Amino acid sequence: MVPAAMGVSAPFCHGVLPFPAAARGSSARSRGGRLGLAEGCCTGPVAAAVTDAAPVTGAARLGRRRCELFDLHRQIVPYVDSWGWQKSIVERRKALVGIDTDTDEDHSDTLIALQHPPVYTLGNGNDEKFLNFNIEDSPIEIHRIDRAGQVTYHGPGQLVLYPIINLRYQTKDLVWYQRSLEELIIRALQSAFSIKASRIEGLTGVWVGEQKVAAIGIMCARWIVYHGLALNVTTDLTPFQHIVPCGIKSRGVGSIKQILQKASSGRELNDAELMDIAYESLIKEFAEFFQLSLEPSPDLHL
Repeated sequence: MVPAAMGVSAPFCHGVLPFPAAARGSSARSRGGRLGLAEGCCTGPVAAAVTDAAPVTGAARLGRRRCELFDLHRQIVPYVDSWGWQKSIVERRKALVGIDTDTDEDHSDTLIALQHPPVYTLGNGNDEKFLNFNIEDSPIEIHRIDRAGQVTYHGPGQLVLYPIINLRYQTKDLVWYQRSLEELIIRALQSAFSIKASRIEGLTGVWVGEQKVAAIGIMCARWIVYHGLALNVTTDLTPFQHIVPCGIKSRGVGSIKQILQKASSGRELNDAELMDIAYESLIKEFAEFFQLSLEPSPDLHL
């Protein structure tokens, strides 16, 4: 049977659980230095780990809206656990939202960074023809969730960011927000890895050539948006072969590691370093794009 994820709304085309003790204080910073890969489909050698990518604190960016950062980017977190955290945060913050910013008591945004164990998620409108297996005999964990769109995959090596943002302090436009997430991914790939990524008209996500490297999915409640983006960093792409990702048959799926190895004639790369660099670059671009002050937090306060 396909378990449902507790009324989840997560269009990725893709009791509250505390963060695990092993994850607390696990924030990893990039190590510096260059990977020094040769030019190829990238626009130049891979950039050094971003040295100024530490979270932007309130003291450093006076006047910016506060955003709590829960850094689990090296942790493997079950899908239903992350949904429980998001749901609790959204429900708590919905009660603080006013009619406008003058009466709004929702004074802080949230960003959660993590990885998931192997899992397929299916939207409400999922057509089982996009599954290359019997849904009752899935090769990995599978969840039918309350969102639009088709099937997608999450797994280790895929960096997932779940921003929970009050768009009253940004722009009250969901299309604008989706395009904004795409833009910050494009900027992060360029600045950290010199990879030239782009959008494809009519499709959601970020692409390098014909390969999709990042999926984006959002939901909204009282202009508080949640869910977010999934970037294939060192992801094993094999599970994507068992599905038609997002129902798009004409294009493939890629990863940062795959792209860089192709550009360097198969040079070995350090997975942990690639994940750290991708994480640092993404949160730096996220903070700059949305003008937020990222404040690391060891645990949720619910």
